Amino acid sequence: MEKVDVKDAKGKLGVLIVGIGGAVSSTFITGTLSVRKGISKPIGSLTQLATIRLGKRNENRFPKIKDVVPLSDLNDLVFGGWDIFKEDIYEATKHAEVLSKDDIEVVKDELAAIKPMPAVFDQDFVKRLHGTHVKTGATRWDLTEQLREDIRKFKADNQCERVVVMWAASTEVYIPQSKEHESLAAFEQALKADNKEVISPSMCYAYASIAEGCPFIMGAPNLCIDIPAMWELADKHKVAICGKDYKTGQTMLKTVLAPMLKTRMLGLEGWFSTNILGNRDGEVLDDPGSFKTKEVSKLSVIDTILQPDVYPDLYGNVYHKVRINYYPPRKDNKEGWDNIDIIGWMNYPMQLKVDFLCRDSILAAPLCLDLVLFADLAQRCGFYGIQDWLSFYFKSPMHKPDRVPEHDLFIQHTILKNTLRKIIGEPTLDYLD
Repeated sequence: MEKVDVKDAKGKLGVLIVGIGGAVSSTFITGTLSVRKGISKPIGSLTQLATIRLGKRNENRFPKIKDVVPLSDLNDLVFGGWDIFKEDIYEATKHAEVLSKDDIEVVKDELAAIKPMPAVFDQDFVKRLHGTHVKTGATRWDLTEQLREDIRKFKADNQCERVVVMWAASTEVYIPQSKEHESLAAFEQALKADNKEVISPSMCYAYASIAEGCPFIMGAPNLCIDIPAMWELADKHKVAICGKDYKTGQTMLKTVLAPMLKTRMLGLEGWFSTNILGNRDGEVLDDPGSFKTKEVSKLSVIDTILQPDVYPDLYGNVYHKVRINYYPPRKDNKEGWDNIDIIGWMNYPMQLKVDFLCRDSILAAPLCLDLVLFADLAQRCGFYGIQDWLSFYFKSPMHKPDRVPEHDLFIQHTILKNTLRKIIGEPTLDYLD
């Protein structure tokens, strides 16, 4: 198989994070710095720990992904970004209360040196937060131009060869797709006209990133790069984009359990999910507008996997409810309960109950690392537009308009690894050998 022509991962890779002072971002940065010092292990990261089978089964070749795929080295990552609060990342990491003091102190100097740039912020899109470190500008277009200048300056100041931009900030209020999102011309006109009803802050970041030739990763369920205008922009500048909404806890379990029910042809009557969490994300999601954005993302999973139109007897009338409750005492330690009412042979009912006591940022941090490295890889491969091979990492995976999204975690995993095999010129696996 012909190998993809991949540009070398030479020089420094800038990682610009929107919401760099948040719990996910600070945990990701602290962990990465700790790993490259040899203090911690990158548990949860496919790029650092996972193997990939090459060739036939009887060849018994299982090298680590990082040993055969031309990824950027962790030592070449340079962190920066924007936040609505001014504190440096050492202070932000302490404030997040995810990591122990000992784990933070060993990389204190590097964290303290990372200072956020002022953010593009509009409280109408995140009702529960009050940003104090924010940009001012006459229009959304002006603010986007300031972000572009930030990217250029960061790249020059840090002598980066390449930059990846990642959204790890809060969930914005729900907005439907409108005519201003249907073409690049209409979108740019709305930016210049300062149409705050349809142009969110996250869209400003996405536009700035893509226009500067930097891959953009959307880690929240916001309407942002999943619109025709952004696809057109990404095609124009030949930039890789991916999203949306990191798949970490309860939804990750759904993408495992729902395929299990379907592969065994077990029926489903209802699926009730509820969560408690107390970090900044929980506070933001306490607002109904932001919750609706998250709810749409979480609800989309089951229908797509179970195909109720194909299996109406099994899944044609499923009652699916999702709840998220802000509970400050839990801080970043999220808990998700699922009650699943199953129908079996001769219509007899059964139940499955799951209680996942997880740590939100601990699960999300290795996803951030993998996505940064894979988005950079995609860009160096000349891949542009929607990178649906990265669906493995997202609750609501973006997909090309003529495709049905794939939510099954294990199929997503196979697609990801087969894409890596194509990149290095190895045959893809069909598991019939």
